[in-house]
Amino acid sequence: MNSTFRGGVHPKGHKELSREMPLRVFDPKGDLVFPLAQHIGKPAKAIVKKGDPVLAGQRIAEADGFVSANIICSCSGKVKAVEKRRTIAGLMQECIVVENDGQFTAIEGFGTREDISGITKEEILRRVADAGIIGLGGAGFPTHVKLAPKNPDAIRYLIANGAECEPYITCNDQLMRSEADTIVEGIEITLKLFPNAEGVIAIEDNKPEAIAAMEKAAAGHDRIRVLPLYTKYPQGGERSLIKVIAGVDFPITKLPADVGCIVDNVGTLYAIARAVEYREPLFCHVLTVTGEAVASPCNLIVRDGTSFAELVEAAGGIKEGVTPKKVISGGPMMGIAVSTLDVPITKTTNAVTVLGEDIVEKAQAQATSCLHCGRCTTVCPSGLMPQMMQDAILAGDLERYETKLYGLDCVACGSCTYICPAKRPLTQMFKQTKAEIMARKRAAAAGGKK
Repeated sequence: MNSTFRGGVHPKGHKELSREMPLRVFDPKGDLVFPLAQHIGKPAKAIVKKGDPVLAGQRIAEADGFVSANIICSCSGKVKAVEKRRTIAGLMQECIVVENDGQFTAIEGFGTREDISGITKEEILRRVADAGIIGLGGAGFPTHVKLAPKNPDAIRYLIANGAECEPYITCNDQLMRSEADTIVEGIEITLKLFPNAEGVIAIEDNKPEAIAAMEKAAAGHDRIRVLPLYTKYPQGGERSLIKVIAGVDFPITKLPADVGCIVDNVGTLYAIARAVEYREPLFCHVLTVTGEAVASPCNLIVRDGTSFAELVEAAGGIKEGVTPKKVISGGPMMGIAVSTLDVPITKTTNAVTVLGEDIVEKAQAQATSCLHCGRCTTVCPSGLMPQMMQDAILAGDLERYETKLYGLDCVACGSCTYICPAKRPLTQMFKQTKAEIMARKRAAAAGGKK
């Protein structure tokens, strides 16, 4: 029986562009650029300097605090610089630039399988931390921190997120089809940390091949099952999955672990298996290059630090006769538009989407006053009232927005903007407002410490 959550929308998937394209390895030719801030928490601290030789799999920046993550070099070569470079968000941020020698020589012992039958919980967490694994579903939370809740015995569900509900993106679909056994190994390893938990592999039902592959791999594993989900956006959202599987709603002030759940992307669980069993740190992951403006949409295994420009070329370049109107890091619902292809991917980049038309630009030209139709409230997966949240923002009443309308619970999924017949930029307003409120809170906290 299919499962789903309240609200949500049904945008056109566009997955037919790349869903049948098998994963293939892509090795870049140019310099690789590694931003030090590519995860939630404190940026990593560079431990190499200009001129240093490096190998694939070598740690080049280390976690700088509890909520932080190591950064691993994805090629062999020489450190060209440690300097500010432009990143996906358009900001100039501190990065390690490596001159790629094209050999991709790995560190000693890389990929050597070990017997982990007697491995301890502490060693699992140490290997995950050493590998620099973060959530590969978009948020980028350091995985070793997520896997160490205050009360591991209270965790009831380890949810493997294979929903991949964002339009255009198909790389996790292909990962589940081709690497189902390794993903299940990652689930089994992670379940060692949570003795009372059940592993649930959640996949939208528009991925029958992935469902079949994961069911075959999970057969015989008593604590693991596959749950097909009704295809609806944002089915892959953390809170949506927890509502479906655990039947729990929880405010933004709480973490999934507080309600007995741990949610990890299937790519993250694959990385856990490789790190724990094969001592492979995280320096490459799956990614989709797609959109109507690229010649040959594809699913790739890419090395962190690769430029968007090289990935577009890997997909055959821009389609002849087409002028791209927008390039997005990720998909159109939750992705970030990039202003140049001369930026590097990070661990959390799951797609490069090149569009032949800019639907946001068209919507802006058609925007009208709010029609008070209530559709935005109907589709909000968090049960919020976007129309009233917008009114509070326009009135400058941020206290009402936060405390009365629970605006910080917005997950920025874009459902309200998608469904709005007045073409109001609701999600954009909510993102900006949340950033402003959080900046004020940080400033207040900093002032209180003086």
